[in-house]
Amino acid sequence: MNTGAQPVESSHNLVTTIAWQALGQTQYALEGSIFIAGAVVQWLRDGLGIIRSAAEIEPLAASVPHSDGVYFVPAFAGLGAPHWNAHARGTLFGLTRGTTAAHIARAALESIAYQSFDVLAAMEADSGMRVNELRVDGGASANDLLMQFQADLLGVHVLRPRSSESTALGAGYLAGLAVGFWRDIDELQQHWSLERRFTPSLPRDDAARCLAGWQRAILAAKAWADTREADAMDDG
Repeated sequence: MNTGAQPVESSHNLVTTIAWQALGQTQYALEGSIFIAGAVVQWLRDGLGIIRSAAEIEPLAASVPHSDGVYFVPAFAGLGAPHWNAHARGTLFGLTRGTTAAHIARAALESIAYQSFDVLAAMEADSGMRVNELRVDGGASANDLLMQFQADLLGVHVLRPRSSESTALGAGYLAGLAVGFWRDIDELQQHWSLERRFTPSLPRDDAARCLAGWQRAILAAKAWADTREADAMDDG
């Protein structure tokens, strides 16, 4: 989240960083690192073997209307922002005999949106600014089901640009500003173009219930980590 010309010190476990420097200006940002997001799809492919390619996860997940109460906390390398728990491990909650590969695939996709929600909520709390829209990029942004669920959770529009490689594009823009190819930041704004807008459609009460279930799953994953750490200390 770009916070402007003044750095914002985080009290919600985020990192204060420099967003960019150009034309004598410095803009600061709040950053939240999520350890496992799109990589959860790779695990479903390479580790669990329920899909053969990353592209298969969307139709598989879309074959069920919801995750049927299944929550997936992909803490394969611990939990990043805003939790910062190195001992947490990946956990699946809410499994029943009716759980299928499709429910697990859907819960895996939803975990990306849930983790993003947690970071964005922390950013809003730190900055005092309300997120009115979310602009997305990267490989996972091509997944329509994920983008729609992200909009539903946040209750704001999710905007997907025509170019999904915003990091590389931003580096090119900064280089162009440095050599005078573009005059100013306002000129760069004209080059951004929308590919698709995802409008929230899930009732807010339903979104709140989904988020409450996610928070229970996070607390359970942390409790598992705390229990393992306590056991290790007892063994010592």
